[in-house]
Amino acid sequence: MSMFRTNATGVPSVRIFAVGLIHSVAMLCALGQAAAQEGPGLGIPATPAEIAAWDLSIGPTGDGLPEGSGDARQGAAVYAAKCVACHGVDGRGQPNDRLVGGHGSLASDSAVKTIGSYWPYATTVFDYVRRAMPFTQPQSLSNDEVYAVTAYLLYLNGVIDEDDAMDAGRLPNVAMPNRDGFILAYPQLGG
Repeated sequence: MSMFRTNATGVPSVRIFAVGLIHSVAMLCALGQAAAQEGPGLGIPATPAEIAAWDLSIGPTGDGLPEGSGDARQGAAVYAAKCVACHGVDGRGQPNDRLVGGHGSLASDSAVKTIGSYWPYATTVFDYVRRAMPFTQPQSLSNDEVYAVTAYLLYLNGVIDEDDAMDAGRLPNVAMPNRDGFILAYPQLGG
C-alpha cells in the first residue's frame, strides 16, 4: 500500500506529494536555521586580551613597534644561530629565499626580489621576522633579537651601516632602495 493517495491509474496524487515536499523543506529550513544560530559548539569567544596578543601588525609608519633595539653586529649572532640554516650564509639563500642582493634587477627579465631590492619599508622586515621567523618557531624571538636581525639584513643589503642601531624611533625612518617603486592602489587612503 502506498503512503500517497493514488488516482485511477495508480499514480500518487501530485497535490499530496507537493504538500509533503513543502512540509519536509520547511522542517529542514527550521532545523538549519536553529543550527546556524547555535553554531557547532566548538571553542570559546576570544577575549580582547587574547586578540591583542596576536595583533602584531606593524605598518610603514612604525605604529605599534615595541620597545627594544639591536644593531647588525648583534643581528649577525642571532642570524647565525637561528636563520642561516634556511637562508644561507649572509642571506644568500638556499634552501629558502635569498634575502640579499638583486639591486637594479627588478626591471630585468631575471628580477631578484630581496629585502634590499624589492621591499619598500624597513618596518615590513621587522613585522615579517617578528611574526613568522624562524620558520620552525614563529614569534619566538625577543624584540631585541628581531631589531638586531632586521638591522643585520638591512646592513647586508647596504641600506644601513653596521653600527646603526634599530629601534621604534629609527626603523620607520630607514629609506629603502625601492621605497618609491610601488604605486598606491588607493591613494586617497594614504597607503
